Amino acid sequence: MGPVFSLGIRPLWAELSHMPAGGIWWINTDRKQDALSLLNATLAEQAPDARCAAVVMDKTDLEQITLAANSGPGKVSLFTMPGQIKALQAFSSDLIRNINPEHFFIILLLSEKIFENVNNSELVSWLTITSRWTNAHHASLLVLNPGNSLGKQTARLMGEYPRLSGLADLHYQSDQHRYSVQWWCSDKGIAGRSQVPVTHTENGWEVLTSTDTPPQSYTDDQRILCQTDVLEGAPAFSEHWVLFSTSNALFEAARSASAATVIFSLSQVGQVERVARAVHSLRLQRGSALKLVIREKNPCLRATDERLLLGCGANMVIPWTITLSRSLAMIDAIKSQVFHQHVPRDFDQLINSVRPLSLKGLQPWETFCRAINDLLNNPLIAFDSKGVLVAMRPVAGLRAEQALTLCRPNRTGDIMTIGHGQIFLFLSFCLINDLDKALSRIFPFPVADIIANRTVWYEDKNIAAQLVEMGKSSLGQLNQPLPQTSGSQDAMNIHYNEQGWRREPQPVTLLTGNPQDP
Repeated sequence: MGPVFSLGIRPLWAELSHMPAGGIWWINTDRKQDALSLLNATLAEQAPDARCAAVVMDKTDLEQITLAANSGPGKVSLFTMPGQIKALQAFSSDLIRNINPEHFFIILLLSEKIFENVNNSELVSWLTITSRWTNAHHASLLVLNPGNSLGKQTARLMGEYPRLSGLADLHYQSDQHRYSVQWWCSDKGIAGRSQVPVTHTENGWEVLTSTDTPPQSYTDDQRILCQTDVLEGAPAFSEHWVLFSTSNALFEAARSASAATVIFSLSQVGQVERVARAVHSLRLQRGSALKLVIREKNPCLRATDERLLLGCGANMVIPWTITLSRSLAMIDAIKSQVFHQHVPRDFDQLINSVRPLSLKGLQPWETFCRAINDLLNNPLIAFDSKGVLVAMRPVAGLRAEQALTLCRPNRTGDIMTIGHGQIFLFLSFCLINDLDKALSRIFPFPVADIIANRTVWYEDKNIAAQLVEMGKSSLGQLNQPLPQTSGSQDAMNIHYNEQGWRREPQPVTLLTGNPQDP
């Protein structure tokens, strides 16, 4: 019987961590630092006599592969390879020239976004060839794939059983991680569809002890605590309803509730952060049985504000367009609901995750590109929902600098820059179907009268690719200044026979004679 290798997460069940000889196990991660730390922790879990190798696509990653004293195998073979699909296709043939892969445990750390421009047929072909190679040599291959599009990469591989012996992802959640297993073949059998909360500490990766309590009955599950203006002037509907005139009074009463329904009211943008902080505190202090609802009274919530409220622990946000009768039906439908979503404890970090851009208006070229790139690399923001990038070319006869004076974004997070005769505008958290409406508010005149044509990028991978192209431009090529006007001319003089004299204005009478009486 061949050796069995273990994943570097303690104390994870053997069904979700063991990797017997022969097969490919694949783990997608949100962040590269998580993949590197998991690589080190996995190497440290192996036996002293284990035959191990690590292959990376970035030479700088070799410096971060470390083992603590008295842990892991006595020797680890380290290799580097180019971060290209052609190099990956030659992976098995190149590796066998350097080591005898018999009963070897190989960890392959991919470069970020290596599969962005690779079609599924190429990926399936590589998995087929490599799977046969590992089975023929009784080798175990663990592939760590870091990248922001974690969900998309996992979806691409969902149909690759049995080419893959295991598929999982490690999702970053601010103050902890979620290890989600789609399927995992081990010496104990096959396990699938499991989620385990884990965290990274000084001692490596560890499974978090569950704090969930068994279901219990509550005495206040029919009680509804509500702000007065939510009911639009109507009285309490029954003895279960308790009305409060302010959100502070409602918050203080909800601090002693266990399973009641708490309904906050929102009328203006300035109340969002205060209500979000109250929802966040109640969710962490009173548990998952409490139902937290926010009803929007006026059109004041943006998509980022709604995402913030839901991330803080709200069960539901009712838009202002929903009538009171329908709102009551929606509230009644969640009375038996239990909140299972993870809520980070750091409220400030939660706010920064949904409002990461504190910039507005015109920005230098490098600042513009760097701000958008940082936003794309934020793993706390949903995939393909970070915003829209628009390149706009003005109509003939209008320079980009002139059109720029008409582009007036008022929302924080909407930034623009200029280069190559175009205006580049990034609208953070804007949906593609709302683009025309947003542009009509940014420009004071009809957009068609100012912009001749435009190019739009709204998917994360397309925006990232365009940023790479923009980064190749030198600063000297970006903004050529307007041509200087000719120097000031002296007053016109008349020269004749080397004599010059200045023209003097003479009065002219347009009407002659006495005006006639009507």
